[in-house]
Amino acid sequence: MLKRRATCLSLLMCLAFATTARAGTVGREQDIVDLKLGQRVQVDDGTCPAGQVKEVRGAKMTDKGISRTSTCVPRFGPKSK
Repeated sequence: MLKRRATCLSLLMCLAFATTARAGTVGREQDIVDLKLGQRVQVDDGTCPAGQVKEVRGAKMTDKGISRTSTCVPRFGPKSK
């Protein structure tokens, strides 16, 4: 019973940390130094269609660190330089 509660608590904590990760904007994907699990960073490098920006996410933990995934998402707000 105690092990089940500990597991649920750790899952809730991971979920809370993942939802509180804020998205920042950088100009190149190489500028992302240490991506955390669940963190989202918007990359404005011109690889996505007009009105969209690339979003890089810390997807899952591997032996070599955090693996990244990227998708094009709608751009909100003014274009940053």
